Amino acid sequence: MGAYDSIDMGDRLQVKRITVKPGAQLSLQMHHHRAEHWIVVKGTAVVTNGDQEILLTENQSTYIPIGVVHRLENPGKFDLELIEVHSGGYLGEDDIVRFEDTYGRA
Repeated sequence: MGAYDSIDMGDRLQVKRITVKPGAQLSLQMHHHRAEHWIVVKGTAVVTNGDQEILLTENQSTYIPIGVVHRLENPGKFDLELIEVHSGGYLGEDDIVRFEDTYGRA
C-alpha cells in the first residue's frame, strides 16, 4: 500500500506526507470531524471525491469537505507522493468511517 509520515500537528491542523505504491489504493472513507486537502508532489492520483472521480498530477490538488466520501488511488508505475492537510475540530485516526477497504480494516 504505502506509508505516511506526520510532518506537523497543531490544535486544529495536521500535515502528513503520504506515499502510495503503484496499483495501490486507500479505503473508500469519510470523516465526521475533519476536512482534507491533498496536494500531489510526485506521480499521478485518481481521486474519488464525492460523486466525482478526478485525475491529479504533480502540483495539482483537491479539497475534500467534512462528511464527503473519498478515496485515493495510484494508477501509475511509480510511487505517488502527496501532502495531506487535515483541518477540523477533531483529528484523531479513529475519525475514519470505511465503506470499502482492500486491506480488511473496519
